[in-house]
Amino acid sequence: MATARRGKGGAAAPRPAARAKAKAGPASGSARRGAIARKTHETTVSVELSVDGRGTSRIRTGVAFLDHMLELFSKHGFFDLVVEATGDLEVDQHHTVEDVGLSLGQAFRDALGSKTGIRRFGQASVPLDEALVSVVVDLSGRPYLVYELDPGRERVGNFDTSLVHDFLLAFVNELKLNLHVDCIRGRNPHHMIEATFKALGRAMDQATALDPRVRGVLSTKGVL
Repeated sequence: MATARRGKGGAAAPRPAARAKAKAGPASGSARRGAIARKTHETTVSVELSVDGRGTSRIRTGVAFLDHMLELFSKHGFFDLVVEATGDLEVDQHHTVEDVGLSLGQAFRDALGSKTGIRRFGQASVPLDEALVSVVVDLSGRPYLVYELDPGRERVGNFDTSLVHDFLLAFVNELKLNLHVDCIRGRNPHHMIEATFKALGRAMDQATALDPRVRGVLSTKGVL
């Protein structure tokens, strides 16, 4: 399980033409897709993911703010994404949000397989009005989350803002991803969180891109 460090908010818990070509699909010609169905006493979640997509999505989790954030992640990462979830929202949103993050991480892990040929690293800084968020990812096989975002308010509408951390931690643990989220500045919590999901999409787009110069995996160890 990832070690997570939270800051500010409290305790831990290729150029364009070349880029488009790189995302066209694996060298083998097979599409990189992942599909997960997960059912517990608390939630039922299904995720269908195409890494080499166009950014289309259909998201229905019962948590409207999460739906919006995942639509942004899909659009800006050029991932085709279908998420269907039902959960015990009469208790609170935590189980649903966390299990969707977990299932999304599993779908990416399924789609990427051995990670042969990928660039591995990705980084994006995204502004939204006064907010500026930097996201850096490493598909290293070593789960670790650094989360430096303090939204300053407990809720955006009826969404518990602390659940962004929990979603990302579940995603990190299942994908075995090193993820750093740094909110450089911001005042409006909606803007800060939205910039985070846009930046995450862009960073993951870079990290999952296929590069013909990579032989096997991008590690001197020979495995990710």
